[in-house]
Amino acid sequence: MNRITCFLAILLSLPAVAAPISNAAKMVIPADVQQLIVVDYRKLNDSPTALQLKDKVLPQPLKDFETALKGAGINPEKDVEQLVFASYRKKDGIGIVGVAQGEFAGKIVMARMRAQKIKGVKYRTATMYPLSGGMNMTLIDDYTMIFGIDSAVKTALDARDSEIRSLNSNTTITGMMGPVQDEAVWSILDSKGTQTMLKSALGDAAQLADYDMVKNRLVGSRYSIKFTDGFNFDLDVITSDSLTAATLSSVLKAGVMFRQTTANESEKLALSSVKVTSDSRDLKLQFKADDTKFQALLKSDLFAAVSK
Repeated sequence: MNRITCFLAILLSLPAVAAPISNAAKMVIPADVQQLIVVDYRKLNDSPTALQLKDKVLPQPLKDFETALKGAGINPEKDVEQLVFASYRKKDGIGIVGVAQGEFAGKIVMARMRAQKIKGVKYRTATMYPLSGGMNMTLIDDYTMIFGIDSAVKTALDARDSEIRSLNSNTTITGMMGPVQDEAVWSILDSKGTQTMLKSALGDAAQLADYDMVKNRLVGSRYSIKFTDGFNFDLDVITSDSLTAATLSSVLKAGVMFRQTTANESEKLALSSVKVTSDSRDLKLQFKADDTKFQALLKSDLFAAVSK
């Protein structure tokens, strides 16, 4: 599970308006999504609190991608507007593909590649170019870049060319996007991904009989992060019915209380800001902190241990 998902685990072990994901990105992401993370890159770089989070918990592929782009003469902080990371299920495990959108201009990128004598490899109608760190990239238009290891980029192109199903056909995942898709950072997890995330977040509390009873009734989850007026983390876990949501709410409240008994002072302060409720068939977890409280959490030993 990637590092931004670990933020919930940190809380409990403690676990310009962003644009929705574009149709161009949806078309190249495989349908069998485990987790989708969407980052408004400009808002991320405009907020000191967001940069603290980025350095600590955003996935390593983000940092690798920044390095690779700089090697191609692109300034991520100025040229990239949105980054999308998708982990998807495949026969032999989990694949990860990224989509970047921004003002890097395809013709300029290609000119830089030629100037550096970097040769591309054809894959059907697309041309894939090597980047540093073992990644490859291809442009599907002047403003949309696919990146990842060789097999991931090819899988994304398969989705674009309708050789396999794309995210557009996964109505469960796309149906959960509405309430979060305008935030600075947001994510969607499928049912199995949600089970894994909650098990990690709950720790020993995941052994409770009540959690074992409800874990197979989880439809999926979504979270968003806002950096206005401090740090705001909102998680919705969508369940099959209101009883399941209420039961899961009780389990998470117990998990928070248990964590508080072993937490240090910074972590106890953070946990005191966690609010767990249920609304119809949704469980809702909210965490709010000012910059001082959030930075204290980032410096805690517990945060360091969980986010490795």
